[in-house]
Amino acid sequence: MSQGDLELFLAARDEKPFHARQVLQWIYQRDVSDFDEMTDLSKSLRARLKEDATITPPEVQSRHDGEDGCVKWLFSSGFGQAVETVFIPEADRGTLCISSQVGCALDCSFCATGAQGFNRNLTSAEIIGQVRHAIRELPRRENGEPAISNVVFMGMGEPLANYRSIVPVLDLLVSDYSYGLSRRRVTVSTSGIVPHIDKLSKDCNVALAVSLHAPNDELRDSIVPINKLHPISTLLDACWRYAADHSNRFITFEYVMLRGVNDSLEHANQLATLLKGKPAKVNLIPFNPFSGTEFLRSSAETIRHFQERLRKRGLVATTRKTRGDDIDAACGQLAGKVSDRVKTRLGRKKVGQKLHENKDIRMSSI
Repeated sequence: MSQGDLELFLAARDEKPFHARQVLQWIYQRDVSDFDEMTDLSKSLRARLKEDATITPPEVQSRHDGEDGCVKWLFSSGFGQAVETVFIPEADRGTLCISSQVGCALDCSFCATGAQGFNRNLTSAEIIGQVRHAIRELPRRENGEPAISNVVFMGMGEPLANYRSIVPVLDLLVSDYSYGLSRRRVTVSTSGIVPHIDKLSKDCNVALAVSLHAPNDELRDSIVPINKLHPISTLLDACWRYAADHSNRFITFEYVMLRGVNDSLEHANQLATLLKGKPAKVNLIPFNPFSGTEFLRSSAETIRHFQERLRKRGLVATTRKTRGDDIDAACGQLAGKVSDRVKTRLGRKKVGQKLHENKDIRMSSI
């Protein structure tokens, strides 16, 4: 529960709202899972919480440690399903990449998660549980700071297709009574669900990343099918509204480099025309292969020329370093276990229909 939800939960039991802050601090800052140990709460409140609430950690099926320090966990999501979470350490920060759905219905053709199909949305508890487990398990930095400084919703699933569950998690990540992360260090990545970009702008002041991957509608229709529902012009308008609502906020545009598909200098020119003069940064992502894919990674030289062309046209452009690929934890490789699909793969003509059919599953957890 977010702080607001927890205050309502307590008020319904004739308890003072300030107890919500105490409970959050016990769970997220003191790492306590037993209500009896929350000693600044009255005995009667502790007894009531034990009756009406639960603090349940996720079940870990496996952990894999990469040669570069990356860590990947496989968390059970019930009934033989599982999702993956990845920690990526760097000299100046530690980034946790979390999942929001069991699989994904958007069917982006270059993504291992999309190839698995879609089973269900994760609950808020299942999402924040990934963060809590990683923080508990990872050693602190040499300076005493927590290992995790950044959290990105870039794991399995489309976060904005599970909007109702991610908002309480965002609240917990930035709240001073739980993890207290800077809003600039929490990033929601989306393939482009425009109505929820606008809603996110009003509900949560966090960083936004957009999986663009193509500079024109014809190409993006073929590799990011939701583009047929929300074409590039509509998507970019929503991005500029989001940036305008949050001063000094840039939108990061993710662009996976696919050999012979979207990596020509003409594509770079088209992309620069779309974004020049706007509050935009481009993050080029070398494609990470997975079993059964038809795509190949663009050469290092091609990626370098593409980046140089964007910079010459006035854009801020970086290339993401591939991390965790030895444990299949690199961008686009997360697959988890999605054996019981709602539909085996989303038909590209049914993207909008599937999003409207998607139902949230809610659980009561603190």
